Amino acid sequence: MGWDAWYTLAVLVLTFGLLAWGRAPTAAVLWGGVALLFAVGILSTDKALGGLANEGMVCVAVLYIVGAGISETGAIDFLAQRVLGSPKNPIVAITRLMLPTAAISAFINNTPLVAILIPIVADWAKKNRVPASKLMIPLSYAAILGGTCSLIGTSTNLVISGLYDKAIDTGRIKGKVLPDGQIEAPRPLAMFDVSPVGIPVTIVGCAFMILIGRKLLPDRRAAISQLDDPRQYTVEMLVDPTSPLIGKTIEEGGLRHLPGAYLAEIDRDGMVLPAVSPEERLRANDRLVFVGVVDSVVDLQRTRGLKPATDQVFKLSSPRSERCLIEAVVSNTCGLVGKTIRDSKFRSHYNAVVLAAARNGRRLTGKIGDIEVAVGDTFLLEAHPTFVEQHRNSRDFFLVSRLQDSTPRRHEKAGIALAIMGCMILAASVNWGWAFDLVRQLVGMSPLGRDIRIPMLNAAAVAAAMMILTRCCTVERARQNLNSDILLAIAASLAISSALETTGAARGIASALTSVAGDNAWGTLAMIYIGTMLVTELVTNNAAAALMFPLSLEAAAELGVNHFPFVIVIMVAASAGFATPIGYQTNLMVYGPGGYRFSDYLKIGIPLDLLCAIVAIALAPLIWPF
Repeated sequence: MGWDAWYTLAVLVLTFGLLAWGRAPTAAVLWGGVALLFAVGILSTDKALGGLANEGMVCVAVLYIVGAGISETGAIDFLAQRVLGSPKNPIVAITRLMLPTAAISAFINNTPLVAILIPIVADWAKKNRVPASKLMIPLSYAAILGGTCSLIGTSTNLVISGLYDKAIDTGRIKGKVLPDGQIEAPRPLAMFDVSPVGIPVTIVGCAFMILIGRKLLPDRRAAISQLDDPRQYTVEMLVDPTSPLIGKTIEEGGLRHLPGAYLAEIDRDGMVLPAVSPEERLRANDRLVFVGVVDSVVDLQRTRGLKPATDQVFKLSSPRSERCLIEAVVSNTCGLVGKTIRDSKFRSHYNAVVLAAARNGRRLTGKIGDIEVAVGDTFLLEAHPTFVEQHRNSRDFFLVSRLQDSTPRRHEKAGIALAIMGCMILAASVNWGWAFDLVRQLVGMSPLGRDIRIPMLNAAAVAAAMMILTRCCTVERARQNLNSDILLAIAASLAISSALETTGAARGIASALTSVAGDNAWGTLAMIYIGTMLVTELVTNNAAAALMFPLSLEAAAELGVNHFPFVIVIMVAASAGFATPIGYQTNLMVYGPGGYRFSDYLKIGIPLDLLCAIVAIALAPLIWPF
């Protein structure tokens, strides 16, 4: 290796050290590494900035918009209930998360799957008071493991399949000699060729995470939880006549164990039901009185089938889907002081509706309209976001602040959002060659039998556009949902990967490892796996596959053994990158939402890497003998 390769490795070690230190932002550290490589000319301008235009990075960005549509329509609640339900302990929660995710990931590319599931899991974790750090790494690992079970589960397997086909065409992979002396032509990799190894690896990996790995997951909670808010509001919600909650008990409707809130009473046709039993069944037009902190009020506002009990909300000029929740503290110069909210004509005066009120941190009882305004009262308002700008410097309020993510959900569009997402997954997962051949036959032409797949980026871009065009999410919400830190980190890691590849540093590491085993087939197979795994952790999965595939064929040819076990272990090793956040896109995607540090991946991922290696290396030669 030349000086440029050693310099690149030194930069990589420095970058990893800073990431493990955990004090600096991930994107800043990675771009610092890119700057060091760019400064000495190892990375050209095109390669340094090429990650920003990389198809994988752009695809992740577009999928964030699709996720926004799923979240804003409330389809997220439906999916969370179906996927996770209401588990009673962490083992059940991680099991219900990992097993379906791994199964689905075998047939759907794991990157879009994780992009869609991140907001679902985050929302579920918040409602069930489970730290997101306990679920995000299991989500990523399950998607990675499931992707090893079939040819289409991950882009890495498709890359290796393409390399395999090319090796057949060029004669590097030769046919099998039959007993009668004839040569059987080699066939391309089939859909489930990797499954005999991928499925056991997935089962063992999931079992490790459920039984042991969950204990190594960090418990990252905020020092001051939003649920510790000293202000308590009383808010009244009405069960809509078309609500799916009608006929369900309080517990079945998910209204019993609300984080930071409780159901104080039900007003049913003028009769008050205090100390509500969890077995009480909800009826149309029940008036539910909740007491809780501001975050809980936001959750109630976004619950399907509940609407604010005050009809004033429906008299505001702006559409409800464009409004948000705003906190405002009444000043001593406000002209409404001493008047009730009803008599002051609050809605007409401010084009906003008071949903709840708190005084000195305590809830105010009675009807909202009957509350007499006093200096220092904190009102929770529903209004258009422009209210904040209009009254930020008003003499009527000491403080005006908008609550994040408080826009009412567009539940009426949940079906549209789910349909768009389903079509996106179907379009990107199915081989459309049969449809192409059908059209050719209808016009009198012979079928070609081609494998025609719609690229994930194309399908995701159309889905994102449809989410906005059908108003499942607004342009503003789509922009807010883009996680720039994660996108920049992905782009920077791709640039560093390019440097490792072009300088020969990655190939040098791989060659050094494969030369250690000598003439032992098992040892060589193990070194091929370990080399691929290390390159995956340091570079990216697809680059690892491209680098190690020719080395594996050379090793098999020199030993005179069957090449197939080598190909299979590369498919597993190039996908199974668990020990670093930059080794696989999904690891980096959950880095921020889970509040992780670089060391968290090392602590959990290294044992899992070794466990998967043992299973794959042991099984491959048994299934396909040398």
